[in-house]
Amino acid sequence: MTDAPNPLLSPPALPYDLPPYGSIAVEHYLPAFHAAFAAHRAEVDAITAQTAEPTFENTLVALERSGDLLDRVARTFYTVTGADGTPEIQQVEEQLAPLMAAHRDAIQLDTALYGRIAAVYAQLDGLDLDAESRYLVERHHREMSLAGAGLDDAQKTRLTDLNQRLSVLTNTFEKNLLADTNDLAVVFDDAAELDGLGDGELSAAAQAATARGLDGRYVVTLTLYTGHPYLASLTNRESRRRLLEASRARATRDNEYDNRPVLREIVRLRAERAVLLGYPSHAAAVLADQTAGSPEAVASLLRRLAAPAAANAGQEQAALQRIADADGIRIDAHDWAFYTEKVRAERYDLDRAALRPWFEAERVLRDGVFFAAEQLYGIRVNERHDLQGYHPDVRVFEVHNADGSELGLFLLDLYTRDSKRGGAWMNSIVTQSALRGTAPVVVNNLNVNKPAPGTPTLLTLDEVTTLFHEFGHALHGLFATVTYPHFGGTAVYRDFVEFPSQVNEMWILWPEILANYARHIDTGEPLPADVVERLHASEAFNQGFATSEYLAASWIDQAWHGLSVDEASAEIDVAAFEADALADIGLDNPAVPTRYASTYFAHVFSGGYSAGYYSYIWSEVLDADTVEWFRENGGLTRENGDRFRQRLLGVGGSGDPLAAYRDFRGRDAEIQPLLERRGLTG
Repeated sequence: MTDAPNPLLSPPALPYDLPPYGSIAVEHYLPAFHAAFAAHRAEVDAITAQTAEPTFENTLVALERSGDLLDRVARTFYTVTGADGTPEIQQVEEQLAPLMAAHRDAIQLDTALYGRIAAVYAQLDGLDLDAESRYLVERHHREMSLAGAGLDDAQKTRLTDLNQRLSVLTNTFEKNLLADTNDLAVVFDDAAELDGLGDGELSAAAQAATARGLDGRYVVTLTLYTGHPYLASLTNRESRRRLLEASRARATRDNEYDNRPVLREIVRLRAERAVLLGYPSHAAAVLADQTAGSPEAVASLLRRLAAPAAANAGQEQAALQRIADADGIRIDAHDWAFYTEKVRAERYDLDRAALRPWFEAERVLRDGVFFAAEQLYGIRVNERHDLQGYHPDVRVFEVHNADGSELGLFLLDLYTRDSKRGGAWMNSIVTQSALRGTAPVVVNNLNVNKPAPGTPTLLTLDEVTTLFHEFGHALHGLFATVTYPHFGGTAVYRDFVEFPSQVNEMWILWPEILANYARHIDTGEPLPADVVERLHASEAFNQGFATSEYLAASWIDQAWHGLSVDEASAEIDVAAFEADALADIGLDNPAVPTRYASTYFAHVFSGGYSAGYYSYIWSEVLDADTVEWFRENGGLTRENGDRFRQRLLGVGGSGDPLAAYRDFRGRDAEIQPLLERRGLTG
């Protein structure tokens, strides 16, 4: 460390309080956290030391003003850990995990603070508060109660121990997964083994090999989920087998990265913590504060969908087998995507891999994703080359409202790298808050393979979908307009948070949007009308598989987190446990593997979705119903966009999300549009 000031501790100086990533070194993070912990602790102590009776202003507002420095430092750091988790950053994260858990508990379990909040809560009906302020009292009281603030000292001590241990274990899970995913990247000696891939994909594989010192060879990195986009194109069956086998082997190989003992311990400790908090299982504890309300409600939805999904997958498999018979092949999991494309071509005369030249990344971004938002909400997005992200690949854009006023910053980190965890996600680097006077700064991360310099980035249709999806999260983070930081950005119930992002996917094939961005990379010609027609006709195609693999993962999540503490304490064979769970719900088709198996299920064992992976389909009920509303009301219009922005996206976490939905839709969501979308009505 030099004597120079720590940039993390200096007052924000860049537009929109963007962190000065160019000035931040790894060694700045831990000292900044220690200073931020101390500052937050002093702020909370000042609240509890007051002799004045608890009021909304001296307790709740004061609490919302506290922790500003910690929030800034934490958001700056955790943005980097997922997107550019170098060994040095990982080391800091390991040290930080128990410290962060201990600090969080010290605040959440503070008896004096809880007492003051409870006192305000008790007189809530007599206070003259606006709706957001009233909701703030209710949420803080409920969250602290659920966190264990009402426990006795001995129970709190045990709870703190559990939380710290869990923070270390979840960090270990993610570290193991990243390392084993990189280690299992599949090396091919000859381009012939990758027959079926396009020039851009081969270029990306060659570049990945060169980066690993394997000049002249080809490296295919793994995606977070079980499958891989290349499985649809690779003509060499052995190459497909190797790729899927590597994916499914992650963190199960009895090496230093094996996640089986890690996840078993996570499950056991979560179950113990749930009992301590007064719940029979971790799932019950989590779902008590979600829109679903209970594990029973989640199980009911998943079982309702599983049987028709499995039946549809069986029909799809039979259609695949009819074509595979000609090749003398019995359909296995690594064959599904390849033969699906053959059936799609036969049934709809559609080759999805051949669509990539119409989906050049820059055009999709500017003339698709941004254009849709501009048309719907009137916003304007312009790149800021003078602002720097946390990695050279990160691009920074400024967003303005229709009236020209400043809205916030949007960062895009498109490409995969060894230091980035798998999948795609959005997070807020700065959240909007009127109380703090902050505007939003949000980032989208994807894992698109980076082609050689000078070569265009051509996206698959799935990657186009991901880009639109993640920007839906970004819009939610940008549009949320609240007073209190507690409600900023996407701080909503977990089983509601996917709703805005799923809605944004509807614009991908919307005529005026598609015509604007889907232009051939060489000729500039639009995607032919007959191809568009066939895309629409095939929207429900392969939904049996897609729904089954998703529901299987959701059920595994619920199975692990529905265990009692005694059940979780038994010696559990991970593979057998998964098999039994899938058989229980009828999703045990070997040709349709679960989208995530336990050892690489980062959403639930190192992310924030434990007992919550069902959220995607739960939110999709709202999404499908909302798409129907847009279609019934004229589609892509400013009036519709403004209504959706004001009544839903703009609410952030400052009110009951289902009440916000009713305000927008005029009624509760209906499930029928979802059933029709996924072909589950038959």
